[in-house]
Amino acid sequence: MPDVVALGWRQYRLERRMFWRNPSAAFFNFLLPLLFLAGGGAIFAGNQSALDKLVPSIAAMSIMATTFTALAYNIVFLRERGVLKRIRGTPLPTISYFGGVAANAFTNAAMQIVLVILAGRFLFGIGWPVHWLSLVVFVLAGAVCMAALGVAFAHAIPNFESTAAYVNAVFLPVVAISFYAFDSSSAPGFLKAIADALPLKPLIEGLSGAIVHGSGLGEHLDALAVIALWGIAGIFLAVRGFSWEGSRS
Repeated sequence: MPDVVALGWRQYRLERRMFWRNPSAAFFNFLLPLLFLAGGGAIFAGNQSALDKLVPSIAAMSIMATTFTALAYNIVFLRERGVLKRIRGTPLPTISYFGGVAANAFTNAAMQIVLVILAGRFLFGIGWPVHWLSLVVFVLAGAVCMAALGVAFAHAIPNFESTAAYVNAVFLPVVAISFYAFDSSSAPGFLKAIADALPLKPLIEGLSGAIVHGSGLGEHLDALAVIALWGIAGIFLAVRGFSWEGSRS
């Protein structure tokens, strides 16, 4: 076990260096949500009600971008380029490799949340989170759920060239529907039902309660249950359908 942990730590450090050495990945998976936050903050300046909805929405989108989107891209790339197959043939334990990969994604998600909270506190007139336990629980649950779904969704992508189309076909509609249903009280009932069944809107509600409204974990157990169910399904599908070899081989 000490060797497994040590190798996982080395893999994590390698993933961190590789992430920052890839400018496109750092931009789209890390900086882009912050640009949306800055743009939205400029548009809604002076409208505190809109800012109260914007901050948790961007926080939830950041978690999805740094876990679901990033892992879907990375797993397909490594699989189709034969990297996963070569890693499988090394003495590196599987749990150490994926532990390092997952820890890298969770680190990016945590950094995003910290930056969003700081922006909300110092730029958008939102106080510090009152229920830190609720915040931590929803961030962890959301990151695990989205990461598992990202790995599971990678199984459905046939090649790396089509990754952007597949990922955006899921990411953009989910973000649009969830944001609209969360922001607008006049959203159609069927859209609200769809958004409530997806994991992103419950994650926004949980983060909104912790960051903006000061509501505790007990007031958002239904949202946490939805995230947990998606997470369990994602873990099952990720493990069941995982392949070390690309379709071209």
